[in-house]
Order: sequence, then C-alpha cells, then structure tokens
Amino acid sequence: MLFLYLEPSEKGSSVQFLSHTLCFGTCSCCHILLVLHRFSHEVVRGLMEAREEDVTEEGINYVAMRNLFVREAREAMDVKVEKKTRTKQVRESAERLQLGRTMDEWSEFRKKMNPDSLTHPPEFIVKPRGQTVWEGKTVKLHCTVAGWPKPRMAWYKNNVLIDAKAHPEKYTAESNYNMHSLEIKNCDFLDTAKYHVSALNVKGEASSVANIVIKSRYLSLFFHILFPPSLHSLSYADVEVEGVPVAPLDVRCHDANKDYVVVTWKQPAVEGSSSILGYYIDRCEVGTHHWAQCNDTPVKYARFPVTGLVEGRSYIFRVRALNKAGVSRPSRVSEAVVAMDPSDRARLRAGPSAPWTGMIKFTEEDSTVGVVPGEPTDVVVTEATKSYVVLAWKPPVQRGHEGVMYYIEKCMSGTDTWQRVNTGMPVKSPRFALFDLAEGKSYSFRVRCCNSAGVGEPSESTGDITVGDKLDLPSAPGNPVATRNTDTSVVVFWAASKDVKHLAGYYIECSVVGTDDWVPCNNKPVKQTRFVCHGLTTGANLVFRVKAVNAAGYSQSSSNSDAVVVQAAISIPGKPSGVTLLEAVKDYMVLGWTAPANNGGADVRGYFVDYRTVKGGVVGKWHELNHQALTTTSYKAENLKENVFYQFQVRAMNMAGVSKASLPSAALECKEWTITVPGAPVGLHVLEVRDTSVVVLWEPPVFNGRTPVNGYYLDIKEASAGSDGWKAVHEKANKMKYMKVTGLKAGTSYVFHVRAQNLAGVGKPSAALGPILAQTRPGTKEIYVDVDDNGVISMIFECSEMKEGSEFVWSKNYQAITDTSRLTIISEKGKTRAIFNSPSLEDLGTFSCVVTNTDGISSSYTLTEEGLKRLLDISHEHKFPVIPFKSQMAMDLLEKGRVRFWTQLEKYTSDCQVEYVFNDVIITQGKKYTMNFDKSTGIIEMFMDSLEVTDEGTFTFNLVDGKAKGTTSLVLIGDDKCVSETVFCCLSAGPHFVEYLDFTVTPACDVLLKCKIGNVKRETEIIWSKDAIEIAEDDEDSQKIEMKDGELTFNIGKISKQDAGVYEVFLRDERGKDKSTFNLTDAVLVFVHFPLANSSSEIKVVSTEHGIILYSMVTYYNEDLRVGCNFIVNTAILKYKRVKSGVTGEQLWLKINEPTEKDKGKYTMDVFDGKDGVKRVFDLSGKDRARVVGGLPDVVAIQEGKSLNLTGNVWGEPQPEVCWMKNDRELLSDDRYKLKFEAGKFASITIASVTTADSGKYALVVKNKYGTEAGEFTVSVYNPDDEDSKEEKKD
Repeated sequence: MLFLYLEPSEKGSSVQFLSHTLCFGTCSCCHILLVLHRFSHEVVRGLMEAREEDVTEEGINYVAMRNLFVREAREAMDVKVEKKTRTKQVRESAERLQLGRTMDEWSEFRKKMNPDSLTHPPEFIVKPRGQTVWEGKTVKLHCTVAGWPKPRMAWYKNNVLIDAKAHPEKYTAESNYNMHSLEIKNCDFLDTAKYHVSALNVKGEASSVANIVIKSRYLSLFFHILFPPSLHSLSYADVEVEGVPVAPLDVRCHDANKDYVVVTWKQPAVEGSSSILGYYIDRCEVGTHHWAQCNDTPVKYARFPVTGLVEGRSYIFRVRALNKAGVSRPSRVSEAVVAMDPSDRARLRAGPSAPWTGMIKFTEEDSTVGVVPGEPTDVVVTEATKSYVVLAWKPPVQRGHEGVMYYIEKCMSGTDTWQRVNTGMPVKSPRFALFDLAEGKSYSFRVRCCNSAGVGEPSESTGDITVGDKLDLPSAPGNPVATRNTDTSVVVFWAASKDVKHLAGYYIECSVVGTDDWVPCNNKPVKQTRFVCHGLTTGANLVFRVKAVNAAGYSQSSSNSDAVVVQAAISIPGKPSGVTLLEAVKDYMVLGWTAPANNGGADVRGYFVDYRTVKGGVVGKWHELNHQALTTTSYKAENLKENVFYQFQVRAMNMAGVSKASLPSAALECKEWTITVPGAPVGLHVLEVRDTSVVVLWEPPVFNGRTPVNGYYLDIKEASAGSDGWKAVHEKANKMKYMKVTGLKAGTSYVFHVRAQNLAGVGKPSAALGPILAQTRPGTKEIYVDVDDNGVISMIFECSEMKEGSEFVWSKNYQAITDTSRLTIISEKGKTRAIFNSPSLEDLGTFSCVVTNTDGISSSYTLTEEGLKRLLDISHEHKFPVIPFKSQMAMDLLEKGRVRFWTQLEKYTSDCQVEYVFNDVIITQGKKYTMNFDKSTGIIEMFMDSLEVTDEGTFTFNLVDGKAKGTTSLVLIGDDKCVSETVFCCLSAGPHFVEYLDFTVTPACDVLLKCKIGNVKRETEIIWSKDAIEIAEDDEDSQKIEMKDGELTFNIGKISKQDAGVYEVFLRDERGKDKSTFNLTDAVLVFVHFPLANSSSEIKVVSTEHGIILYSMVTYYNEDLRVGCNFIVNTAILKYKRVKSGVTGEQLWLKINEPTEKDKGKYTMDVFDGKDGVKRVFDLSGKDRARVVGGLPDVVAIQEGKSLNLTGNVWGEPQPEVCWMKNDRELLSDDRYKLKFEAGKFASITIASVTTADSGKYALVVKNKYGTEAGEFTVSVYNPDDEDSKEEKKD
C-alpha cells in the first residue's frame, strides 16, 4: 500500500503532496485538493472536522473522505485549481500545519499497528482493566490489539472458554477494527473471576488478564456481622471497597543503582468517591512472595525514590492509591530491576571480556590502598518536593581498589551545625533521598566519602535548598466539544491545558444526563486533544468532561460539554456510480446505475438524473431530467433526438440533502439497438457478507434481446487484480437471480458483475459491484433452528443493532413470502421467530431475514430434505421423548460366581423409576437378586448370586421418567455364558485371563498381540510360546514382550509370512493355571494386511509434460502387498501401451501418457489381493477436467471479406490453458488473428476480412492437469462471384 502525506512547504500557502519524489504544485496562488486513498477512519474524520464550513468547492471534498471511512472505497484523484485571497491563504496555511501534525501522529500509529504491511504477532495496545461493581450491573471489558494477519480473539473465565453465541443472554463479544470488548450482563456473585483474553495469529499469541469482582450487598452485610472491624485487616484485605480508586498504571523503574531506584507511575483514570490523597509503594524481591511497603506516609507525586536495596538482588515494585474511602488494589508489577552499579550493568551489556592469556603477573601493592578517599564533586539536588529531596554527586577520583561509600550531611539555613543523616550505615550509590525535612525550610547538603582507611573531607555545599513542591498541578483543559461518530462512539475535542509542565496526558469522563455518575472513557492518559470514546450505549444522552494529569496530580475537571445522543452521524450520501446504458430506441434511452456505497447514515430516498449533449467533443450544459426523486436505480430518459450523443450523471438524496453528482457516463448515442443478446443485469447488491462467503442478488436486464433471458453467469475478481483477473463462479447458467459465493479469503475485497444469457448468446456484463470486503460484521448472528419441548419447529434470528423504524423482513429463496399459511412470524424487540405451521417438503428452500434501516444485517438458513427429516425426528423425540443411555446393559463376572448386570443413563431426573424384568416376568429384590439405582451417577445395577442353566433368557431394565421412556436388554443364550459355577471359583482363585489373546495393528503398521490377565502375583509364571516352542528369556523375540497394568503385549513388528503360527500364553502358580491361544495363520494374515493396506493415502493426481500420474503413498509396503489399478467398467486399462503402473519407494503410481476421451472414468486402486484389501477410488470422469462446454458451431460458412468472430465457453478447475489450432498448427495472436480469453471462461477468435485462405479445420484446445479437450469446427469461405459463374456454366 502506498501512503501519501500532506506537508506544508516553506512558501506561504503552497501544499506539497509527497510520495517519495512526487510533488504537485508550488504556486502561491493555487490550492490543490487531493483525495488520500484508504486512510484510517480516525485521520479521515480528523481531516473532516478540521475543514471550515466555507470550503464548498465542487471537487472532491471531505464528504467523500467520510465515504472512504465507511466503505473504504477507492476514488480517482481529482485536482481542482482555485484562486484565493492572501487572507484565506494564510488561514488555510495554519490549518495545513495542524493537519500535518495530525497525519504524522497517524503515520506513527499506522506503522506501529502494521509496520510495512508485514506480518507480526499480536500486541495489546490497550489491555483490559479490572473492575468492581455491584451485582445486577453490566460490566464491559475493552482492549485494543495490533497484529497482522488480524488476530483471532478468545475470552476465558477462570481458564474456561466463554462461548458468547451459546449464551447471548449473558455475554456479548464484539470486535470492531482492532478494538475488542466482552460485555457481561446482569452480573451476580458467581461472575467474580479472573478473565483473560487471548489474541492468536500465525506469528504468535498474546494474552492479558483482568479481575472482575462482583459485590453483593447481602454478602457485605453478612461479612460485617461475622467479622468485627478489628478483624477486617485479616479477612477483608483483598476485597475492594466501594469508592476507592482503581489501581495506578504503568509502573516503571529509573536510575537504578547499588541500593537505590526511582519508581514512577501514572495516576489512575478513576479517583473513586474522593480525590486521591497519595500513593503507597511496595517492593518484592524476585523469587519471593513477600511484599514490603517502602513509605510510611503516602506520597502525592507520581514519583518516588526507593532506598535501602541490597546490591546484586532483583526487585519488582507495585503502587496503591489512597483516598478517603480506602486503598485501591495494587497496580500491575513493574519489570524486574537489579540493584547494581550502572558501570557494572554497562559492562554486562557489553559482553564478555578478552580471554585469559595464561600469564599471571605479580606487582607491588597499589599505593592507594590504605589511603583515605578524596571528596565527591558536583553535589546537586535532582528532585525537591515537600516529601523528600534527592541528592546526586560524582565519586572522587582517588578512591582505591576497595571502593568507597558515602555519608550525607545536612545543615539548616542560618546555622553552622552539620548533622549526619545516615549515621547507621553509609550508602553505596552516588544517589540519596532525604525524608523528614520540614516543609518550607531551607537546607544545605554535602557528602563525605569513606573506606577502611577512614572518612574523607566533605564536598562543597549545595547551597540553600527550600523544601517544597516545584511542580504545579496542570490547569483545567478548555471546554470540551462532543460530536456524533458511530452507533457506539462519540468524538470529543478540547483545548489543551495552558502552561503545564511534564504533562502525562488527559482523562475523559462521561455521564448520563441527569445523573452524577462519571465513567472513565480511557484507561491510560492520552496526550492528544481529541479522543474517540468507544463502547457507549446506542441512544444514550451523555455529557463529557476532561481533566489533565502530570506527576503532581490531577487538574480541575473542565466544564461539561453539551449533551449529545450516541448515534451515527447523518450526512449526505455518497455519489452513485456506474451509470450505464441498459436499452436504446430512437427517441429514448434506459439508464441504470449503482447505489452509493455510503448512504450517509440514513436511507437513500431517491435519485436525480442530469443530461447534456456531446457534439464533436464539445459538451453542453447540464439539464435536469426529473424533478421528482426516483425510487429505483434505473430511469427511462424520453424525448431525446435520434443519432445524438448524450452524457448522464446521477445524484442521490437522503434526509440530510443531495449528494455530489456521479462521474459522467460515456457519450451514448441515441439509436435503436439491433443486437440479439440481452442487455446487462441491473440492481446488483449483496447480503450476508461473511469472512468466506457472500450472497449476490440482481434484477433482470431491461433489454432481453431477441429471445427471453434463460440464465445468468456471475463473475468475480479480487479488487486489487487487473481487468484480466475476472473468473467465472460457476460452470452452468444460473436461472435464479441470486447466488451464494463461497471460498472467499477473509479480509480480501472482491468485485462482481453478472452477464445475462438468451438463445442468441451471452450479453455484456453489468456494472461492477464492489469492492466488497469479505469480513464478518462484529456481533453478527446467524439464523438457527429451535425445537421446543412440544416439538414445534421454528427459525430464530436476533439483532442487537435495531434502530428506530427497523423491521425484520423474511423471504424464501430471496423473494417475498406470499403463502402466509406455511409460516407464523412473531417479532418483538431484537428477536424474530418464524414458526413452521405444518413442516413438509413444500417448505424446502432458503429462508432469509433482513433487518431494515441497518447496514445490511442479514442471515439465511437453507432447509434441505435431509435437514427437514432430522428436525421432524427431533420434533418426534420431544413429543415422545426417550431416555438416553450412556451405555447399554452389560454383564460383569465377579468373585465367587456372582454376576452384575448394569447400565448407565446419560440424561434423567430424580423421578426416574426402574422395572427389572427376566423373560417378561418382573423380578424383585430378594435372596437371589439385589438391585441398586445410583441417581447421582445414573448407574443401574442388578446383582445375581450365581449363574445357572435356568438363567438362560432375556434380562431387561424398563425405565419411566415423566413422559420419557427407555428400555435396555441383555440376552444370555447357549455357549455365550459360563454356566458352570466351578469356572467362576477357579477364575477367582488363581491367575486367569480377563481378555484372551488377540491382535491389533498400531498406526506405525506394527502387529501387536495382546491380552489382559488378572489375579497374578510376583510368583506367577508367564510363558509365551510359538508353535509349541517356548520363547526363552535369552531369545531375540523375548525383547518384544512387555507387561504393563495387567496387559501383556507381543510386538511382532512389520508382519510377513514367516510370522504365521500358533501363539500361546501360560499362567500358573500354586493357586491354579490358565492358558490362551491365538492362531496367526495365513487367513489371519489376510485380515492383518487390511490395516496395513489401509495406510495408503488417497489417490492424488499430478500433470507432466507427457500426461498425468495417479499416485498413492503407502506407509508400509512389502512384496506381500499387490497393487491393481483398473477402470470401474470391465475394461482393463493396462492393455494400453501408454498406460503403465508400478512402485517407487513408498509410492504406488499409474502413468497415463497423452490422455484422451477413452481415459475418462473412475479409477480404483486395490491394495493387497483386490478382494479383501483396501480400495482407493479417484474420479477422472471430467468433473474438473478442462472442457469446451459450448458456443462453437460445427461448420461456419462465411462470405469473403466479412469478419469472423466466434466465442467458445470453456470450463475447468484449475483454470485451463487455451490455444487455437488451424489445420493442426497453433495460431498466435497478431494483426490478423485476435485471440482473447476473458474471465477464465470465454475464449474468442476474430479474423478480420476473411479470404479463401482462411478456410480449413479449426479447433479450440483447452488443457489442465485433469485432461485435454478440443472443440473442433470447419470454416468455409466462399466468393459470391465464383458461385454465380459456376451456376452460369451449369446453365
């Protein structure tokens, strides 16, 4: 993207338009108005509001810039020259200076948000702020995130993902540009939690946390009853009290030294119920959790020197604000800082020193050892407030190798008595903060150095320093002015505070008219005098005020602004576009145009059309065609003169006024059309704009041609692509007047046009629609289907952006619903419900709902036959509900021969009742049977003391839960049950197999024999054998045997025929024995090979210069696998010499050289033996193959001297390559042959003034990776004179 900047030149009123070395105009009598392409909406609005009302030039103006903000539509540059007076030039020069500063700030912000349009990970520009509110209130968390590509946002509550769409009554998540918010409605005590927001894109992830505390008046009263005030410090320390300030911001550390650091912060946006009295600073050593308060009395300044640090240790700091109501929550902690000498820190940053050379030299002792150090120099007062004074100095030149420490002395003005301040311990840093000085008194200060040899001479005195605040509070800002912006934001301007030092910024607050509850609009102070307050409630009547802040504190609040209602600003609409000719007759023409992209915040009420004549390149004056506004985007201009050229322009009108005129149309001649194809469709517009799809709708052309219109073609291209970027959306003509386009790229702008078709051919394209940005509108909701408890099926759509006069309009297949007997529509507030009266196949189709008087809010739901059947099934289930089972009835064998029948319910109530049945006879609890229904887990159990032959039959649990019913059964028949009690006793007494030996295949295609064993001890022997040969511990196969959690496994690995055989496992000890056998024969190998064969991938296709290759990748392949490829028809394709198959590494392939029509069909690859293996199918039937689908005749007979123009319709995905052949030789586009390929669909050939040499056999050849096809036709050129002479000879 190219960014353009306005910058004032050194000459009076000239304006330089800079883009690298590009410059327009330096004349002092000219003013150049230029349109800046794709500005940020913030800057565009700033440019608009800086413009004075008297600038009413007919050229491009700031209303067009407003249009750019709403739709970001690109408009051509228009330059207009105007002579101005010297006074006006001076005034506009001052305005341009202000605009230049605004654009510089915007440029820096733009670079930070998306530097050089390169991708970068998400970054939180504004983090969400923790809040404390009373229950029943609504909380809204805001944050601003930069990142490219656009990050995807997710909100979490105590690390659990919040699904706002599933709970719209509780949460509303919105994303608007780079600003994101989460609204929590009707808060209760359970909403007290830690909320964090995560931003993720391809470059990385970032997150931020905010704590929300919901206070309950009942819980607060209960707390005060349980705990007396003396215990509040123990139990209520972390609970935020109402009226206290919010936490301070942006805690930073500066000027760190050996035992000293300066901590700064920014004042919070909310002071609470009273002014802030001061701040407490806490410190914590890194690696510990103990926080120590650094100051006993609160400090007023947002800056504090912390002393007493231990050299070499790392610290973090936090700050708390204090007012009359109490102490705020702590701020976020600062970055860790190390207490160390700055020179040591510099050496560490510089990297390692030179390597050791291996040589050590001994020298005499330094003469400075044992010498008292000299005096410090340059002792100055760096900070002086009424709370403390900070001294700084330079170390002495003579200080020895052991280093020096310092004593600080003070002397009150008017005396000669010097008093040592730090008597207990000298300080190591050349910085020191003195506290407990008398405010208003004057002091002198000096410093002495000391080491092991003694204390040195004092430094020179600083002179008298008066203790008191040197930094004044800022003055109140000027009167704020609030103006409308969007439905949820307001722009506030104000005059800067005068004579303020060290300004940190401004805080903006808003209040509902009639109340005194002020709410902050920004979390951090802003330094500009303009701020956009987002997240406001639509329709609220608000006033605003501003206060300045510096290190000394807050200024007085400014006066309140005038009240402003939060709603979108209304302006005149943008200009219509695309004025085109739809039909022409001798004395009238039918015109069409595209509605303006920006309606100015109000519905367009009509249009006005102007015309002028064009003769020999000279244009006449504009005249009005209609005095009453038109309500459609087409008009029949009557009473025109035949064979005269006209130009037309259109203006749009809304309640704010009439727009600027559209760009004039091309010069259009008024003469009757004789073309046979239809005209261009009109009225293109879009609905349901989403990230990856959009619905395009249109109206039929005014001019049908010789025959009625029988279909339409929709074309698409990216807005940034050129005229050759058009692509067809579909292959066959669409008979409907709408189409849903899918597969779009999120964040990309697209342009559409439509062509109409009749029996004569395809007409010209319509006026382009767009650019349309493929982006889901924040807060967009979709139509969803609901089936209530009574089985009633309905479609529901919700909209949270309803305005006055907005309505829900339902349609079927994008046409008004005329049969009201099928649906009952109920709408109230922001919700509408369409109820199916009697659902049937007559209701199949696409149902859409549009919200009027909004920016295109719409959604649709397609009811298919399969979907209707599913909904009818759900409706039946709701009318006649069935109790769902998590698991059906199962049987477990327990110790001593006991049997457990059990099942588990998935959904039930406490009223659920169970009936136990055996062979249609109800059984009750007694000696043999014991029943239990655990309603906490949903498990139903029935225990039987012993299993006998007479227990053969059906066991059933019948359940009743209200009107819901459920049944589950288990049948015991013949050998499937263990009827001998002796078996149970044996299994329970000694080691046994819980699951017998079986096999499975791992994802790596290894064959694994496995079984589960029970009741084993350390002494139990476990013996494996193959074909009656024991696998000893020293055998190689013993390394493949493992036991874990009662499961034995034998990893055979990649199987082959040598692995076939009978595998056995023996268990035995003094209590008993058991055995399990598995026969891995050739028949089993066939079954085992199935998952091995299943490791083959789906068939893929790749094209080569000789043809195409079908291939599949196999994870595991050996000589036992066989591959066969054939047609799905009973014809083997391998009989063709140009078709070959084979194996290369792990790739199974089939090559088809020079594919023809005979190669169409479904290809099947059988892995293994073609019967029990895996089949992979690939359809090469021509669905996506390059084809010539129509438009070309078989024979063309044309008179010599005429021009031949033929167009063929082609299709293929990916887009095919196209070439034209004549007598088997390729034609190239030149002066004689004009070859074109448009929209990826229409290939045309034009031969001007044909001769007999042009006769021959022609072909349109299309090719892509799926195949090649040729549309052949014959051209015969004849000479009428030759034909006449032949007839004469015959006579």
